[in-house]
Amino acid sequence: MGEPHQTSRRQRKPVPPLDGTSLRDLALGYAGRYATTAARLKHYLQRKLRQRGWAGDDEPDLDELVARLVELGYVNDEVFAEVRTRDLLRRGYGARRVSQALHHAGVDTESLDGVEPSEAEGRAAALAFARRRRLGPFGERPNDPKGREKQLAALVRAGHDFDTARALIDAASEQEAEEWASDAGY
Repeated sequence: MGEPHQTSRRQRKPVPPLDGTSLRDLALGYAGRYATTAARLKHYLQRKLRQRGWAGDDEPDLDELVARLVELGYVNDEVFAEVRTRDLLRRGYGARRVSQALHHAGVDTESLDGVEPSEAEGRAAALAFARRRRLGPFGERPNDPKGREKQLAALVRAGHDFDTARALIDAASEQEAEEWASDAGY
């Protein structure tokens, strides 16, 4: 017959521990590739240090490195908050869900001040979510109260307040729902 087939597994070279230059390069690469916050960048660098170790005698100053990237403009929490808010609203999420997502991303409270969505933006987001999920007048109306409750719950989980969810689910037609959404703009 033949010789038994040997499976050769590639041996991975051990990754050298990080030094100041490689840590800075990792930070720059991450900030250049992903829209991030200062908190997320610091968390990423901490994870890399745990994985690869540190070659120096004293611990690296991650706060100083992150502050330097913020100073240079590579990381900007305000811009991240604005872009993320706009993206989540476009996808149909409400103010509460947007706030939770920004908090989870590590955006500080000072950066959240100017990004609170207006009532008109909130209504437009609820309308987009209802269209996408075919809720209320955009889909088949549930025959039982449980079905209505499920639709209300979906909107509330998406971050919309109960009054917004109820007004949208109870709209008699798509046109009425669109008029309701445009009424917020006065």
